[in-house]
Amino acid sequence: MRRMIAAAAGLLLAGPVLTTMSPAAAAPAAGACYIQAGSVTAGKDLVDKYVNATSPISVKPVDTMAKQPFAGTVALSSEWVWDDDFGDETSLTGTVVTGGVLYDGGLLTQKGTDGKVVSNQMTRIGGGWGDFRTLTKSWTADAGSNSRTYALRNDGVLYRWFVSSDNGKPVWRAAGSYAGFSAVKTVALISRTSTYDTLLATTRGGALYTIRIPLTSPMKPIVKAVRTSTWQGFETLLTTRCGQYGTLLLGIDKDTGSAYLYAVGHANGTATVINSLGKVPGTFGDPVNYSWASFVDPPLNGE
Repeated sequence: MRRMIAAAAGLLLAGPVLTTMSPAAAAPAAGACYIQAGSVTAGKDLVDKYVNATSPISVKPVDTMAKQPFAGTVALSSEWVWDDDFGDETSLTGTVVTGGVLYDGGLLTQKGTDGKVVSNQMTRIGGGWGDFRTLTKSWTADAGSNSRTYALRNDGVLYRWFVSSDNGKPVWRAAGSYAGFSAVKTVALISRTSTYDTLLATTRGGALYTIRIPLTSPMKPIVKAVRTSTWQGFETLLTTRCGQYGTLLLGIDKDTGSAYLYAVGHANGTATVINSLGKVPGTFGDPVNYSWASFVDPPLNGE
C-alpha cells in the first residue's frame, strides 16, 4: 500500500509586496490537496480526519488510529507518521509530552480493529517539559531515522535537537537554542531542506512570521513577517505540502473549536500569497492537535 501511495501521491519586516508573481510564489491550486488532521481525544485516543481543499471544503469522518496508547494525559504532540507496509499492522511514530516528560513513541496497530494497539514502545527522553508550549518535528523518509525537533519554552526560548537512532533506540542531541520568541503563540513546519528548516509562527498580537533556521551552529534563526495582523485567533497550525512549492494550512481556534483552511504560496515575506479557502465544517474540540503524514509523503517545501 505504501508503494501505491507513493506512485499516486525584535522582528524584521520584509520588503514591499511584489507586483508580479512567479509560479513558485503563487498560491497552489489546492483542489487536490488535503490535510490529515490529527488529535488526541479526551479519552486518550489518536485520531485523524481528512480535510479536503475542495469547493466547498469537505471533511471525512473521524478515524481512530490508535486506541488509548498513553497512560497519562498528553500535553503536547509532534507530527505523527504512519506506514501501513507491515502486513496486517500499521506503524505509527511520533513524540509526545505527558506528565512533564518527553517520550519518543513507536506503535503498531492491527488493521481493521479501530486502532487496537498490539505493540507500544514509548521511550523516555527526559523530564522538565512542563514549561514548553510547542513541539515540532522536521522529518522525511529520505533521511531514514534522522530528524530534527524544535520546542518553544514558555519564556520564549526556541530549542533544537538532532535526533538519530542507535540500535533502534532514539538518540537526542542538543543542537542549539535562541531566545526572543516570547510573543509567539504557535508554530508549524512549512519547509525542510538539507540546509535549513522553516517554521511558520503566529504571535499574540496577530502577526504571522516565517522562522528559517539554518542547520549550522550556533543556531541563528532568520525571521520575516508574512502578515502583521489578524492571525491571533489560532492556537494551533497544521500544515502539509500542496503542489511543488505551496503549503495547505489549517488554523484552529481552540476557544471556539472552529478551523479555517488556507492555500499558501511559496513564502516570501509580506509578498507571500495566501488564499482563504473558508471555514472547515465540523468542530475541532479535542485537547491536543497535530498533523499526520504518510511515510512516503514528500518533505514540506513552503519556503
